[in-house]
Amino acid sequence: MQPIGYPVNHTLLRQYWQNFMATGQVTAVPGAEPDLTIIQSWQRCAPLADPTHEPHPPVLHSPAMQSLLKSQQDTITVAIPFMEDMHQFIEGSGAAILLTDGAGCVLAMCGDQSAQEMVQAKGWGIGTYWSESYLGTNALGVTLLAAMPVQVVGSEHYFQTLHKFTSTAAPIHDVNGRISGVIGVLSSAADATSHTLSLVMAVARAIGNQLQAELYLEEANRRLTELNTIMESITEGVLTWNSSGKINHVNSQAGRLLNLSPTSVLGLQMENVLRMPEVLQTALANNHDLEDTEITLAIRLTGEHLQTIVTLRVVWEYGRPVGYMMMLRPLEQVRRLVHQQVGSQAMLKLEDIFAESAAMRPITRQARTAARGIAPVLLRGEGGVGKNHLARAIHNDSSRADKPFISINCRAIPRELIVSEFLGYEKESGRDGRPSKFELAHEGTLLLDQVESLSLEMQSALLQVIETGHVMRLGSARPIPVDVRVMAATAADLETAVAEGHFLPHLYYRFSVFNITIPPLRQRTEDILLLAKRLLARSARRHGQNLVLDEEAAAVLSRYPWPGNVRELEMVLERAAYQSSDYVINVVDLPESVRNGRVVVGRGPEPQPVLSAAEAEREAIIRAGWACKGHVSEMARELKIGRTTLWRKMKLHQIDPTYFRNGR
Repeated sequence: MQPIGYPVNHTLLRQYWQNFMATGQVTAVPGAEPDLTIIQSWQRCAPLADPTHEPHPPVLHSPAMQSLLKSQQDTITVAIPFMEDMHQFIEGSGAAILLTDGAGCVLAMCGDQSAQEMVQAKGWGIGTYWSESYLGTNALGVTLLAAMPVQVVGSEHYFQTLHKFTSTAAPIHDVNGRISGVIGVLSSAADATSHTLSLVMAVARAIGNQLQAELYLEEANRRLTELNTIMESITEGVLTWNSSGKINHVNSQAGRLLNLSPTSVLGLQMENVLRMPEVLQTALANNHDLEDTEITLAIRLTGEHLQTIVTLRVVWEYGRPVGYMMMLRPLEQVRRLVHQQVGSQAMLKLEDIFAESAAMRPITRQARTAARGIAPVLLRGEGGVGKNHLARAIHNDSSRADKPFISINCRAIPRELIVSEFLGYEKESGRDGRPSKFELAHEGTLLLDQVESLSLEMQSALLQVIETGHVMRLGSARPIPVDVRVMAATAADLETAVAEGHFLPHLYYRFSVFNITIPPLRQRTEDILLLAKRLLARSARRHGQNLVLDEEAAAVLSRYPWPGNVRELEMVLERAAYQSSDYVINVVDLPESVRNGRVVVGRGPEPQPVLSAAEAEREAIIRAGWACKGHVSEMARELKIGRTTLWRKMKLHQIDPTYFRNGR
C-alpha cells in the first residue's frame, strides 16, 4: 500500500487531512485520490481522540513487560539479527526500527541513535502499544488491522504530532497464518520512499520464514528425541544403514547383542562389521523384506557369532531403496515366549505331592535332593502313577523354576522324524529353520516321557548333548551351547532293554544319579483319599461348586486296586462329578467296575489288595446287592446263605438293601 504517489505531494496530503478533520469528508483531486484504507482508519479514529492533542499510548512496565518479553523470546531472538542487517542498509537516515508483538506492543528497537532517543522521549519506545486505538492512524496499527504491508506518510497519520514522520510496517505471520508480530520503521516524512516499504516487507517475510523453520526444526528434534527414546526402550536390537552400506544408527540393545559399542561402528560399512548369511544377502540383493527369520551373524570385529531372530525392512523413497533397517530379537526372548506359551505354567511344588504313605515318603525325599542337583533325573513307575507331575514339581522346586519346562512324549513322534524334531535343522532353500528342543528348553528342564522309545541314534545324540552341553542342528556345522536339565520318565524295564541292546548303557548310567521309582497307587492306599480330595478340588473350579465324597464312596475308592493308578482315579472322579446331582459323590455315582471291584486287565492278572475276612464278607454282600438290585432273597440265594443270616450280617456291616434299589 502506498500514499498518493512518489515523490509525495505533502501539500495535497495536508489538504485532505484538514478537510476530513473539519467536515468528516474528503474531496478528492482527480488523478490523486487518497488511499481508501487511510480514510477508513481516520473514520475509526475520529470518535476516539482529538487529532491535535498529544497521544499518550499505554506503556507496559515490569514485571508485566518482563513476562511479555519472556513469552516472545523466540520472535525477538530471530528478529534482532534481521533488524540489525536492515539498519546497515538505512544507517544515517535518522530511522528507528521497531518490532512489536501481535497486539502492537514494542518488543525491541534499533536504528540511528538520535532516532531511538527521539522515540523514547515521545514515550513511543519499548513497552508502548502502537495500535490504532492508541496512536491513531499509523503503519504499525493499520497493519495489525489490514494484515498487509502499509506505509503512512506525513499527514496521512491521524495525530498531528506524527505528520513529520513516515511509518512503514509489514506483518510477521506464524505457521498458521496468524499475525505474530510487526516489523516497522519510523523515519522522516521528507525522505519517504517506496524502497522502505519493500525493505520492510522483505525483512518481515524473512523473519516469518525463519520462525517457521525454527518451529519445524524444533518439531523435527522433538520427533527425533521421541524416536531415539523408542529405539532405546524396545527390546529388539536395531541397525540401520543406507543404500551404500554405511551404518547410520545402532541402538543400545543391538550393541549389547553384538558386543559392540554403537558409536564405534557408526559410519562404517556394514560388510566390514557383520558377515551376512546367505538368506539375508539374498533378501538385500532383491530388496525384499524378511519376517522373523532365524539366522547366525558373524561379527567380523570380534570374531564372535550371534544366533538371533531377524526382521529386515527396506526403506523406500520415490520408488527406490534408500536404506535398510534390521531388527534383532535375542533368542532368550523367544525362549521366554515359548515358555509362556507351551512351557509349564503349573505351580505344583513338592509339598503338593501327597506322601502320607510309607511308600511315598522316601520318594519325596529323593525328589527334594534331585531338585537341588543338576544331573539328569530318571523317573520310573507304572503308567499313570504321576511321573510327569513329580517332574514338574522337581522343576518348580529347583533354581530353574522361572525357566521353561517342556515335556515331550517320545513314543508320539514317528521314528523317521524324531531326530529332526529333537535336534532341529538349519534354514535351507524351500524350508525354514527350526530350533532344537534343547534350545527351546535352554536354562530350563526337558522331560522325555517314555524315553525307551528313542532310537539308538537319538539316544546317542541325547548322550552327546548331556555330556558336552552343545547341540548341533541337522545341516549345520556349528555347535550351539545349551544349558538344559534333562529328565526322563519310563514304565519299561531299562535294565532288560540295556541287556538286549535297545538302550545305550552309558545313557542309562547318566540317569543313574537320580533314579526315582514311584510306587503304584495300590501300594500306597493311605494316599488315595488325599489324592481324591485334591482332584475334586480341581474339578470344583470347573463346576463352580465344591464336591465331596460320602463315606461309602470313600470306602469303595480305598478298596479298589487302581490298576490305572492316579490317572484312572482322576477319570473316575471326573465321571462321578458329572453323575452327581447334589454335589455329593455317592457310591451310585461311581462306575460299576469300581463299585464291584472288577479290574479291567490286559494280558495278565493285576495284583489285588489283600482283604480281611470281615472286609471280604462285606464286599461280597455289596456285590450281591448291586447284582440283585437289593432283593434280599435273591442276594441270599447268590451268597448261598440263609435269609436270616444275611439280614444279621447286613445289620452288622450297616448295609441297607434299599440303597441298591436306587442304583444306576
